[in-house]
Amino acid sequence: MKLKNNVKIAVIGLGYVGLPLARLFATKYSVVGFDINELRVSSLKSGTDTTLEVEDNVLQEVLVEKANEDKGLYCTTSLSDIADCNYYIVTVPTPVDKNNRPDLTPLYKSSETVGKVLKKGDIVIYESTVYPGVTEEQCVPVLERISGLKFNEDFFAGYSPERINPGDKEHTVEKILKVTSGSTPEIGLEVDALYKSVITAGTHLAPTIKVAEAAKVIENSQRDINIAFVNELAKIFNLMNIDTQEVLDAASTKWNFLPFKPGLVGGHCIGVDPYYLAQRAQEFGYHPEIILAGRRLNDSMGEYVASQIVKLMIKKGISVNGAELLMLGITFKENCPDVRNTKIVDVVKALKDYGIAVTIFDPLANIDEVKREYKLETVNNLPTDKFDALVLGVAHSEFLEINFSTLQKDKSLIYDVKGVLGSLADNRL
Repeated sequence: MKLKNNVKIAVIGLGYVGLPLARLFATKYSVVGFDINELRVSSLKSGTDTTLEVEDNVLQEVLVEKANEDKGLYCTTSLSDIADCNYYIVTVPTPVDKNNRPDLTPLYKSSETVGKVLKKGDIVIYESTVYPGVTEEQCVPVLERISGLKFNEDFFAGYSPERINPGDKEHTVEKILKVTSGSTPEIGLEVDALYKSVITAGTHLAPTIKVAEAAKVIENSQRDINIAFVNELAKIFNLMNIDTQEVLDAASTKWNFLPFKPGLVGGHCIGVDPYYLAQRAQEFGYHPEIILAGRRLNDSMGEYVASQIVKLMIKKGISVNGAELLMLGITFKENCPDVRNTKIVDVVKALKDYGIAVTIFDPLANIDEVKREYKLETVNNLPTDKFDALVLGVAHSEFLEINFSTLQKDKSLIYDVKGVLGSLADNRL
């Protein structure tokens, strides 16, 4: 399938998904990265990615000072800079609100932005995780209303779900097979050809946009349900005084056993996407029991971890009320600065409810962002105080180098949420 002459790509949203994609396309095409966050764009223009997804030297290799006709990445907050692009790729977040209902506001606003510059023949590709139908039933009408153009006559749409794994330096965007789709069979082929030109792992062209949307949302729902299962096992085996990890090690010797581990399920994908599918199912009159049961169980794990820590403190004769505890990590996963929807905050809240004084240390987290999002104080440097309890909440590589004994009072404990400390921990999830 032949691509448009003079391919010029606009990537809308330069976060964990948008920037790696824009960087990759910029090795071959002219790319304009658009974001409304002026600080983010300024940082990227200086050659620094604060999300740590793209190494600074790799980013600097593709940066250009102005959009050109050849190749390279130009970052901007100005709408006029994306006006002459012919492929628009939307990579904005799709969160849930406080009641766990899908919040499509970022998608609506970015669709309005694209609609203002949309021209005949352009293709708008969405990468944000959504429930089946959002692209054509929610986003396209916004594009039509703002642009005055007619869908599948004047402009076209595609959907290619993001598969970025934050903090993972092995499975980078070009090494992960990409699902693609288009609003007509011909556009599907064109969208597929565009991604295939840079994705070395290859592509899978789905027959429709809705199939591609559904494929993405079930990927994360499947992981959520599997983790919920092992979290429930952890609760059961803890009551039986059986080490869950030892059980999983034994069971993993069978060739088709799935190697999931218990833990806190946060972040902007696994902890969110099942709610999108559940909401859509309910609109069709179906109550999704397994999906929501998995969500409830995983959402309860923060309080459960806190209760396990408190029980351990009592067994060790440590006075709970007024105890000093060091929480190691607040990001949603290891070696990644992303604090969106982190479940560590649930553990901290529950511990504070017990009267425990919690100090949060995370070398990667943005202190201001944590304060703004969660009203919690964090530190980026390892404290010099001694504590009644140490909790490894996130398995940052840096934490594994710490001499824990220097942080412990004479009578103290170590609790390992991630199961990486071995015999050093008094207990683990």
